[in-house]
Amino acid sequence: MAGNSSRRGAIKKTGKGNPTAGSGGRVRRGLEGKGPTPKAKDREGHKVYKMRKAAERSDARKPQRRPAPGAKGASANEWVAGRNSVVEALRANMPVIGVYVAEGAERDGRLREVFRIAAERGVSLMEVSRGELDRLTAGAVHQGLAARVPAYEYAHPDDLLDAAAAAGEKPLIVALDSVTDPRNLGAVVRSAAGFGAHGVLIPERRAAGMTASAWKTSAGAAARLPVAQATNLVRQLKAYQDEGCMVIGLAADGDVSLPDLELADGPLVVVVGSEGGGLGRLVAETCDQLVSIPMVSSLESLNAGVAASVTLYAIAERRAGR
Repeated sequence: MAGNSSRRGAIKKTGKGNPTAGSGGRVRRGLEGKGPTPKAKDREGHKVYKMRKAAERSDARKPQRRPAPGAKGASANEWVAGRNSVVEALRANMPVIGVYVAEGAERDGRLREVFRIAAERGVSLMEVSRGELDRLTAGAVHQGLAARVPAYEYAHPDDLLDAAAAAGEKPLIVALDSVTDPRNLGAVVRSAAGFGAHGVLIPERRAAGMTASAWKTSAGAAARLPVAQATNLVRQLKAYQDEGCMVIGLAADGDVSLPDLELADGPLVVVVGSEGGGLGRLVAETCDQLVSIPMVSSLESLNAGVAASVTLYAIAERRAGR
C-alpha cells in the first residue's frame, strides 16, 4: 500500500542527518587512499616485473646444485680416516670442517703436522673417545685420527661457459663418460686445472662423484676448478654444441690423430670414456669428431686420468702456437 512506511525498504532509516549524502557514507571507503605506489618490480604490467619473472622461470628450469652422490642432503658430510689420509687432505687444501683425535692417540710426526696445519687454517680440533670415533667413521681404520669434510657442491654446466667468458677465452671443457673411479676423476680435475680448462662435467648417475678420494687426488685443484653435473650427458653435450662448442671424443679407433686435431684452437669439449668400455654409443654419436692418441703398441691403453692429461697438454700446446 502506498505510503505504508512499514514496507521493507520504503524508507531508509539512518542516524542523525543524512550520512548517505555528500562525500562520506557509502563512498567513504572508495575515497580512501590506496597507499604508496608499488615498486616497479612488484607491478604486474611493468617491464621490470616481467624481466624479474622471466629470470625466476629461467632459474627454476636449471637443476639445483647437488651434494656428492651418496650424501643425504646438503648438510651431509664425509669422513677422511687414517693419519696419512688426513695429512694429505689438509695438504691438498680440502675444506676440512673439523679434525677428530681419539683419546690417548700416539703423538707422532703426522699428528703433529695435522695439529700445525689445523691451527694455521683455524680448523677445530676435538678429542673424542676411540669408540665415538669408530662410530663417526662407520668402523673405518682411523688410527686415532679423522677429518670431517662437507659434501661437494657442484656447479651448473652453464657456469663452465661463464668461466671462459669471464676470462675472455674460448671454452675448454672436459666431460667424463662412465668414469667410476674417483681417483681418475681427481686426476682429470688436476690436469684440467693445470692445462687451462674451464671446468669438468660429469654425469649425475653411474659415475664417480667429488668424494674425499677425488678431492685428495686433485691435489687442491678441486678448490679452484668448477666441477658440474649433468642430468643427461648427451643432452648437455648437444647444449654445448648449440652454444658454439665442438665436441670431440677420445677413442682408440678415432678418425683423427691427436697431433692432427685442427679443432683445438676453437671452443672445445673433450669427452673421455672409461678405460674398459670407452665412450657410450650415444655419446660417441654425438661427438663431432673421434680422436685417437697415437700409441707405440695397440695393446697398451691409458686410463681416463692419463688420457685426459695427454690430450689437454696437446691442446694447450696447439693453442699456444707451439
